[in-house]
Amino acid sequence: MQVTLDFGAVLVQWPLLARGVLWTLGLTAIAVLLGLAVGTACAWARSSGPLWLRAACGAYVELIRNTPFIVQLFFVFFGLPSLGVRLSPEAASILAMVLNLGAYATEIVRAGLEATPRGQVEAALSLALTRRQVFTHVVLPPALKKVWPALVSQIVIVMLGSAVCGQIATEELSYAANVIQAQNFRTFEAYIVATVLYLLLAIGVRRLLHWAGPRFLFGR
Repeated sequence: MQVTLDFGAVLVQWPLLARGVLWTLGLTAIAVLLGLAVGTACAWARSSGPLWLRAACGAYVELIRNTPFIVQLFFVFFGLPSLGVRLSPEAASILAMVLNLGAYATEIVRAGLEATPRGQVEAALSLALTRRQVFTHVVLPPALKKVWPALVSQIVIVMLGSAVCGQIATEELSYAANVIQAQNFRTFEAYIVATVLYLLLAIGVRRLLHWAGPRFLFGR
């Protein structure tokens, strides 16, 4: 039996694909900004915070890192309404992605913080810098530089994981592919196109982050 591929039937729906790509990038951008902030704060708490805060952050990290992302997403979208918290599909997707990235970023950033020489911190304190100034100007930038490749890889994983957000009707790329194949029954072609787009997104985001990190976060 001869199989005829018709990519034109998929590519003609390029506005829907473009919308999906933009949603994927938008979800990822927000998750990166908030997730890295959560990860950095929790990394500081696990390294230097009071005991109760270390325990709370440790429990959060263990919970997120040992459960599937799709379960976390469903809990946020379907579980929280039972507590009176109703979120749109987009807001639920962002919250789940932020929580997921934040937990993994916590351990990555903490590894960088703990690799900072103690003498470097003591030297900064001897110059009358506050603890906050020491952390933000002396400890954090070189820590991020050490772990940036690992953080970039985790960010890309979270971006690719956003594909499951289509299960709650968030209009990202996999959702667009689902809609297209449901309309024209070109399932194979639709998911090949989506695969290629995800590949290009992963390569592009990785290169962008490797370029941006040294310029905006931790210097050259």
